[in-house]
Amino acid sequence: MASLLVKLVSSLTPPPFTQGEEYDGWEYRWKFLVFRPALFQTQAYLLVGLLAYVAFTLYGKYTNQKKANAWFAAHQETLEAQFSKPATSSGLIADGYTDFFNFSTGRRGIASLHTIFTLRPRQDLLQLIYQFAWQLYDLRYSPYDELVLDFKLPSDSTAPDCVWAVVSKEELFSIKNSRWDLTFTKTSDNAALPPSLSVMTEFADVTDNLFKPSDKLSLTKLLSDPVNLKYFRSLSVTDQPRERPALPLAPHEREKHVILCLSVPPASQAWETIALVASMFSFIDNLSKINLRPETKNKVRKVREEVDKEIREEAVKEKREEAAEDKKAAKRKAEQERISKLSAAEQKKILERDRKRAMKKSQGKVVRKG
Repeated sequence: MASLLVKLVSSLTPPPFTQGEEYDGWEYRWKFLVFRPALFQTQAYLLVGLLAYVAFTLYGKYTNQKKANAWFAAHQETLEAQFSKPATSSGLIADGYTDFFNFSTGRRGIASLHTIFTLRPRQDLLQLIYQFAWQLYDLRYSPYDELVLDFKLPSDSTAPDCVWAVVSKEELFSIKNSRWDLTFTKTSDNAALPPSLSVMTEFADVTDNLFKPSDKLSLTKLLSDPVNLKYFRSLSVTDQPRERPALPLAPHEREKHVILCLSVPPASQAWETIALVASMFSFIDNLSKINLRPETKNKVRKVREEVDKEIREEAVKEKREEAAEDKKAAKRKAEQERISKLSAAEQKKILERDRKRAMKKSQGKVVRKG
C-alpha cells in the first residue's frame, strides 16, 4: 500500500527543471542566486498584461467619478437655490464604479428629487467589448452615460392626471419596452418640435396645454435649443408607475412624477445642461396651472378605471389558477401517500394501470396518415 502511494505521488510530481549549459543572455548573480531574465519571458508578458488591465480599471473608475462629480459640482448652485436640503451630508453617493446618486428635498411643489447616474462600465474591459460587439449586431443598441432626474410631486399636487412625454427618436424603442406607464400613450410628431423628437401623449389636449408658453418658460423653444438637444433623451409627466403593478394602486399609493433623462455631458462641458435642468422647476410649477377640458378629464378617468379593472381581473384569474394548482398538488400528494401504504403487489397493479392509461392517452393523440 505504501509503495502504491509513493508511485502515485511521484507520477503527479512534475520533473525537476534542468537548465542547459549554453546560455548567452543577460544574467544577474548575487552569491549563490542567479537570475536569467530570458527564461521568464512568458511571466513578463503576463505581468505586463495584468498591470495594463489594472491601469485600465483604475482609469475607467477615475473617468466615471470625474464625469459624475463634475456635473454635480456644476449644478450644485442650482440645487442649492431650489432646495433647502440640496444633497445628502456626504454629497454624491457612489454605488460601485458606474452608479452615482443624490437626493434633494425641501421645496414647495416638489416632494423630492432623485438624481441618478448610470455610466458606462469603463472600468470593465470585458463589458465594454460586449457592448461594442452588441452594437455591431443590433444597430438600435447605443449605450450612453445616462442621467435621470426624477422629480416626485407631493401627494396633494394639483398637476393633471395624465401620461405624457417628449422623447428623442433614438430612445423610442428602448423607452417603450422599459416604461409601462408610456403604454397609455400614442406616439406622433409635432410641428413645434425638432424632427428628432416625438411626442407620446394620451390626448392632444394634454400636449396643447403643456406646450403653451408662460412668462418664465417656453418648452418648445427650450427643446429646440441645439445645446439642449445634444444631451436630451426624454421628458415625461406621469401619474402611473413605470412598472406594471400586480394589483390596482390605492389612492394613497399613487404618485406623480416628472422625469428628465439626459446623456451626461463631458466633464469639461458639464455646465451646458444647467439651463435645461433649471427650467424644470418652472415647468413643474406650471403643471398646477394646467386645466384640461372636462371631456379630456373624463376620458383619462375612464382609461384608468379600465386599466384597474383589467389588472384586478388578471390578479383574480392568477389566484384561481394558483389555487387550482395547489389543489392538484395536494391531491397528488394524498394519492402518493395512500399508495405508499399499500402492499408491494397492490402498488405494482396501480403502476401497471397508470402505465396502460398513459399509453392509451398517447395513442389517441397520434394522427394517422391516410
